[in-house]
Amino acid sequence: MPKVGSLRQVLALGLCCIAADWRLAEPGWQYQFPRDHHVHPEFKTEWWYFTGNLIDLEGHRFGYELTFFRQGIRPPAERDPNASRFLVNDLKFAHFAVTDVTKQRFHFEQKISRGAFGEAGFDDGQTLAWIEGWTLAANGDDAFDLVATSSKGTMHLHLRAAKPPVVHGQNGISAKASGLGHASHYYSVTRLETTGEFIANGKSQPFRGESWFDHEWATNQLAAEQVGWDWLSVHLDEGSELMLYRMRLQNGAADPSSSGTLVAPDGSSVYLPSTSFRMTPTEYWKSATTGAKYPIGWRVEVSEQGIEFTVRTAVKNQELAFPPLVYWEGAVDVRGTRNGKLIAGRGYLELTGYAGPLRELQR
Repeated sequence: MPKVGSLRQVLALGLCCIAADWRLAEPGWQYQFPRDHHVHPEFKTEWWYFTGNLIDLEGHRFGYELTFFRQGIRPPAERDPNASRFLVNDLKFAHFAVTDVTKQRFHFEQKISRGAFGEAGFDDGQTLAWIEGWTLAANGDDAFDLVATSSKGTMHLHLRAAKPPVVHGQNGISAKASGLGHASHYYSVTRLETTGEFIANGKSQPFRGESWFDHEWATNQLAAEQVGWDWLSVHLDEGSELMLYRMRLQNGAADPSSSGTLVAPDGSSVYLPSTSFRMTPTEYWKSATTGAKYPIGWRVEVSEQGIEFTVRTAVKNQELAFPPLVYWEGAVDVRGTRNGKLIAGRGYLELTGYAGPLRELQR
């Protein structure tokens, strides 16, 4: 097995493993918590995805993203517990990004590891995922602790769920394209009350705010005619949360399999098929790093729910460039109406496939 020289090399190794070697996301999955917070090694791709908007004691706003990825290389049937620790079963990598809205700055970092000596892995008791000092730990059934250290300092966050997990899609799967297996198992904890601190140069900067947690696992890749997706999560100030995604075709249109979920203040949810909402780009930003042109402004209409709002980014440059994975992910603001009443909120926008077709991972 070659050394892990780059993300591209290891993802390429995984292409030799056909879908038949891995379990597909199929209808009928019965979600159980906290069981499903943990790893699902029989599926090829999995991630634990945290985003949030925070403010410090002086009212300065920050956004953050911390994501732990597992990309299967060796199918479970081929794994030998007595084999050399240098054989790669899963690629372990993670992304951490901080948006300083006040100073209009964006910082991002990546870690990649084979985890041969335990420096990275999944499911060590209450620790759900870790990689070289970045950790995600379960704290009881409804809370999580995050730690990430960057060149700027160390972030510690404690997140407690204000609502129970919400399952996306129908009959246990979130469809991404037509056809058997083109789906994922996908749930979110949509509103997490968040407290913590950022430590730099021996000084602690306390934060508070709200976060969103996505956990998703699947095997299949994007369908041949798909190039990426546009994904949005929003905390509305009237107590609701909204998630929408558009699986984007080569011609720029949305795949009919796209969908979303609206979560009410009491935690109940409504499935939103692609016919029930519309996302229309209103503003673009071009990256000087990759040349990609991203739609960072949107008009969103969820007509059956009486919702209309605009999405505007807090900072234009929130591109994470880790070739071959290049995407835009950042803090956004929303303003609009619901049944004629003014609404506002904050959230996160993710835009993939604009710097080239995205084939390795699927939301």
